[in-house]
Amino acid sequence: MKAGEMPGLTVRREKGWLAANRWLLARRFTQLAILLLFLVGPWFGWWIVKGNLSSSLTLDVLPLTDPLLLLQVLMSGHLPETIAFAGALIVLVFYLLVGGRVYCSWVCPVNMVTDAAEWLRMRLGLKGGASLSRRLRWWMLGLVLLMPAVTGALTWELINPVSMMHRGLIFGMGLAWAVVLGIFLLDLLIARRAWCGHLCPVGAFYGLLGRWSLLRVSAVNRAACDDCMDCFAVCPEKQVIAPALKGEAKGHGPVIDAGLCTNCGRCIDVCARDVFRFTQRFDNHVRPATAGSTHQSEVSP
Repeated sequence: MKAGEMPGLTVRREKGWLAANRWLLARRFTQLAILLLFLVGPWFGWWIVKGNLSSSLTLDVLPLTDPLLLLQVLMSGHLPETIAFAGALIVLVFYLLVGGRVYCSWVCPVNMVTDAAEWLRMRLGLKGGASLSRRLRWWMLGLVLLMPAVTGALTWELINPVSMMHRGLIFGMGLAWAVVLGIFLLDLLIARRAWCGHLCPVGAFYGLLGRWSLLRVSAVNRAACDDCMDCFAVCPEKQVIAPALKGEAKGHGPVIDAGLCTNCGRCIDVCARDVFRFTQRFDNHVRPATAGSTHQSEVSP
């Protein structure tokens, strides 16, 4: 990627805008569709899903409970109903299959806000900013679990940006506007991907689940990489790419096996050499390089 050039420009020129944004469009559709399912009840009286992203009941049959919420309830000294445990188990199984941080890139509505800040940051050519440790999110997660034990209340849920945004869309944004704007400005002006990549305790929690997930992104065609760095420029957790793409760890296969990978597909969208693809964690084969060609042969056995 040349200085001042937006990531993915080459693939947009070669394949067109739609092909270069297929996973972005899929993520936006999913995020908006999930949000709409929650909102059509209070807005129009069509109660397909009752509740919010923390705890819900679909068609009065399927319970879904955020495991982090359940942990907070237990830490507060309260025992939730059996349906909450069943809902948490369903969610746990789902994210263990598709990747814990799929929640961050495919479900969480705040992701649209932080992505907008990142897009504008690139457009304006803003560089630098505060240096935040990615370990901060683990301290935030610990605090989220400690506060219920100290206060006996679900303290985090009162200020959780996702919960505030959901309540704001139903009852009026009020203070939620300030929270959403604050996160946008934090990512735009203070530090790149500050909220999702460094601070959010929810993302940290789901990152723990992602360590064992089945669905993965793989740099299966890494021999074709031309070091354009577009994938690193767009990845919200760029530290997860190098081991799989460059094989930095001895014997490391092409599968990105880090729990913090969000399975967002950004690296797939921006790569003109088709280096990346979605696969499963045990598909650790690499396509061998083919001399004189930018397109590689099929996966070798």
